[in-house]
Amino acid sequence: MMVQLFLSEPLCNDNGVSDVAKKRLSLLKKLESIIWTSIASSSRSEARLWLCNTISCMNPITPNQHCNVFVKLLSSKQPKRALAVQLLQMIFEKRPQKAAQILTKKSYMVEKFFKGNPRRILLWFDNFSHSGKFGHRRGSRALSQFAFVNRDICWEELEWKGKHGQAPAMVATKPHYFLDLDIQRTVENFLENVPEFWSSDELAESLKDGEILHIDTSFFVDYFVDLMYKEDSAEVWQLINEYLKEESFSVLCHHLLIVLEEQDLCAFLGLIGEMLSPRMDSKEFGHPSYWLEIILSTCNGCFPIEDLLLLNAVINQGRLLIRLIEDEEDQKGKIKDLVFQICATSTFTNLWASLIKEFLKMEKVEVLKWLGLQSWALHHRLLEECKNPESWEALFMENGIVFRKSDGHPLLSPEGFFEESGSDLECGGSVRVRRKKKATARQKKRRRDYSLDADNDNELVDFDSMGGWQGLQSRTGNWFLSTDGYSSSWNSADLPEHLAKHCFSTWMKWISCQSNSVA
Repeated sequence: MMVQLFLSEPLCNDNGVSDVAKKRLSLLKKLESIIWTSIASSSRSEARLWLCNTISCMNPITPNQHCNVFVKLLSSKQPKRALAVQLLQMIFEKRPQKAAQILTKKSYMVEKFFKGNPRRILLWFDNFSHSGKFGHRRGSRALSQFAFVNRDICWEELEWKGKHGQAPAMVATKPHYFLDLDIQRTVENFLENVPEFWSSDELAESLKDGEILHIDTSFFVDYFVDLMYKEDSAEVWQLINEYLKEESFSVLCHHLLIVLEEQDLCAFLGLIGEMLSPRMDSKEFGHPSYWLEIILSTCNGCFPIEDLLLLNAVINQGRLLIRLIEDEEDQKGKIKDLVFQICATSTFTNLWASLIKEFLKMEKVEVLKWLGLQSWALHHRLLEECKNPESWEALFMENGIVFRKSDGHPLLSPEGFFEESGSDLECGGSVRVRRKKKATARQKKRRRDYSLDADNDNELVDFDSMGGWQGLQSRTGNWFLSTDGYSSSWNSADLPEHLAKHCFSTWMKWISCQSNSVA
């Protein structure tokens, strides 16, 4: 039985058979229940990650808008510590100099960082060089410069590994003598007896590149979180605002949304919805986030997270969802039977005319859910039904999809005629063309051996036994399709997902047009 993709818009009239629509909706509800059971039982976190990826694709959010959304979350009554930690880690990684500008003004915190921690002391201050003062790095350079300039108050605090200390004049001529310092004891002395060093310009200069943040990131993250929530530091909030505006919305979503609790994720989506225009007429229906933008702009934040997880899984992650279900033996058979029933229909006109009438009575979230489930069922069924290029081409012709082989064959219309690729590509304008093949070229091709598939140990294919290039094409199959304006070459592995998404966007256009005409 050939799969019907329902790509021809039905005429909506009063002759729709409501029982047909109710039966279809009943089957889709059963499918929804089984899919949700699979998601909820073992893959809810993965489904959340899928949804976060879709959110990151949203286009109409400006830098100021997404900054305001994240700041509102961070500054809510219940502190979002996990979100703040993740955000600060991003800032330390990508904008360490800006974070260090705040740190250089907090000498007491720098002292606290080193006090009682030999590891941190050695990592920062044990960086003297044989090449002299210009080779000293990090805290070593700050320590040596401060010691020379303020030798009258701190030189005695320098601890040397040898039997006697070094005089300032001697070290000035031979700066590599600093290599003989006992770094740990010297810094501990400075912590106890030289407070001027910790607020000095020399130390501040060594901190300004932000490299110190990476010695123990968690320490400074905790400190900055305290500055945010306990001291309400204007400098830290300004740093956060600037970074949020500079960073892309996509990057922020990928790194920050994964740490939110589900209720906070819902709050985030509600805030995003307030910034979206409810008019989606000009939106590209094939965009992965357009359905989400429709929901957020029209539902005023009143949408269950479960519906969003399910919708996103069936619309944007059909292939991964199928793999997930294939791993569950008890669900796989039930899904297969349901999908067969959903796709086994010969009453196309009555079914969709009736369904559209039912959809116009529903909320948009519900409509999107049923259309998403229907498209996913088609995705699943196409995997079962189309096993070779011949079956795919029969499907194209049955459903009015113009196609051509990706090796440069002319377009083939649903009527079975070849079309010139340089002329009108619509189905109705097909013309017969002659294809001339040179015998010499054909013979040369048949003498060649080609590697068919790396997974088959680079097995060589005999073109005489395979029927030449057409034989190879019959085993692989790649087509340009009218569904996307012939812009991509589709193979058998990717076609089910592509056609399912194309069907979904096509159906959404119908519903959108019908809703506008009713309104």
